[in-house]
Amino acid sequence: MSLSASDKETVKLFWKKVAGKQEDVGSNALCRMMTVYPQTKTYFAHWNDLSSNSPYVRKHGKTVMNGIGEAVKKIDDLDGGLLALSELHAFQLRVDPTNFKILSHNILVVLAIMFPDEFTPVAHVAVDKFLQAVSKALAEKYR
Repeated sequence: MSLSASDKETVKLFWKKVAGKQEDVGSNALCRMMTVYPQTKTYFAHWNDLSSNSPYVRKHGKTVMNGIGEAVKKIDDLDGGLLALSELHAFQLRVDPTNFKILSHNILVVLAIMFPDEFTPVAHVAVDKFLQAVSKALAEKYR
């Protein structure tokens, strides 16, 4: 599923609203993912607190969302723009690429909760397509 020019513009405009709330969005999405999909906890077994207020979860949530913010800036070349992150997740961290889709879904849920007025059906479709494209780009080095 490719992103149209309209999708890209919608994502860029919506992401401006997320700015400043990356840590909250990311930590809530990670916490939700680990609760709903407990198999994803295996990557974070060394954390003694997996709640959304945990300093570990908040820090990693912010890191994830900052990475997605960088992807927004590189929206015209996600494969090239996310190559280093793809290599990191494939070769060093060895994250199952299925988890990118799982986290993307949880990010969508959190965005809908935190931005009920701004996360319109048009924004939802565009951001969903964008996160799918990010997941695909991150999985590139697994092939």
